[in-house]
Amino acid sequence: MALALAAGAAIAQANRAPENILPAPKPTAPATPVPPANQQPAPTSQQPVATPPVTQAPAAPVAEPELPVLEPVLAWQVAEAQALAKVIEGIGEHGLIPADYQLIDLRAAILAGPGAALDAQASRSFAWLIEDMRDGRTRYDSRHQWFVVDPDVEQRPTATVMAEALASKDIAGAIASLAPTHPDYAKLKDALAKAPDKATRSLIQVNLDRWRWLPRDLGKFYLLTNVPEFQLRLTVDNEIIRSYRTIVGKPGRTATPQLAEVVEGVVFNPTWTVPQSIVKGEGLGAQLLANPARAKRENYKVTKAKDGMIYVVQQPGPNNALGLMKLDMPNEHAIFLHDTPNRNLFNLAQRALSHGCVRTERATELAITMAILGAGVTPDDAVGIVTSGKYTRVAMTRTFPVYLTYFTMASDITGKMGTFKDLYGRDAPVLASFAAPRAAWDGKRKSTEKVIKLDNPL
Repeated sequence: MALALAAGAAIAQANRAPENILPAPKPTAPATPVPPANQQPAPTSQQPVATPPVTQAPAAPVAEPELPVLEPVLAWQVAEAQALAKVIEGIGEHGLIPADYQLIDLRAAILAGPGAALDAQASRSFAWLIEDMRDGRTRYDSRHQWFVVDPDVEQRPTATVMAEALASKDIAGAIASLAPTHPDYAKLKDALAKAPDKATRSLIQVNLDRWRWLPRDLGKFYLLTNVPEFQLRLTVDNEIIRSYRTIVGKPGRTATPQLAEVVEGVVFNPTWTVPQSIVKGEGLGAQLLANPARAKRENYKVTKAKDGMIYVVQQPGPNNALGLMKLDMPNEHAIFLHDTPNRNLFNLAQRALSHGCVRTERATELAITMAILGAGVTPDDAVGIVTSGKYTRVAMTRTFPVYLTYFTMASDITGKMGTFKDLYGRDAPVLASFAAPRAAWDGKRKSTEKVIKLDNPL
């Protein structure tokens, strides 16, 4: 009976239209800026699932959009330009650098009075500050393995922000409105104001900027894992409701990349399609074909195609490499969150042990919670699905983002600010970027680093 109810619930969930709970883009006022003359133009196979997937929009666009106007020029009055200069003077509280925004040139233009020179300089200073507050000061070449595409520039284009600021005459408010909404951003700002030395201030600068690389608003419901902390948070309205220890990628080629994806389904009792790097590269396929008893003992289904290709799929069970659940979050890196049969490893202090995927403690609890919150499954039916031992995919009916982040200074799961080991050496390039003069933003929105497909949970 429980199995029938579970299957019925899963089918009913799949037939619902998905509810998108990400914050909607704010309405923007039209602006007609004059662009400057120098503006630059712009799968692994699985057995059939129990419920059909729900097609959902990703948390962030994956294709490069048309390049926006990078430096619009609008008409400025002296009072608004003075307000801008005052904001720039105090922008250090956000970990940014006043000199980056040509403060001396802006003051000179203010003294010269209204006119084309003031319009050009104030517009440039404002645009550069908006870019860094909204998108981060660090350019993509210094964001190693950062594959998040931030949608904020589309929701709040520079030209629109500038036009609204000038119309309202609230320059400071327009700039402040772009700051990340996550509580850690405010905590890091407070820590920066009290930082006792340059090294600490620099570390805070780096991590403040990382928040600006993410969407300003992460959504109502989301999962966030901080890789160096080895912790995952299940969050509602920016409040942690559950936390889980994690195992992340080993340094080097198998380091966990930084992503913002959407959980499309919870897979209970998953199968594992063994990658060809193991089937062929390590000879597992031939070994299992020659030893059917081992294949049965280790719960592998082995098939040999007409072309000689061997396919190996580990069937559901407690010893499956993925454990008893995985979160289906399609991405080109083949990274996902999953259980593990080796749960004793969560007791280790340093848990950079995987081939890139994020293993999660109490994974069955997480899967059941996700099915309840994200798909409306009842607790009894979720338990029935788990205990059935059968492969079951429960499709999400809410848009449920998951963020794989990298913060070396952040609040821990108790809310206390702390520092975490720079596992992959990703602080150094950001520190170097801050030590160098500000690089002009070229409109680049997406990393061009090589994608390393990490599809081995072992």
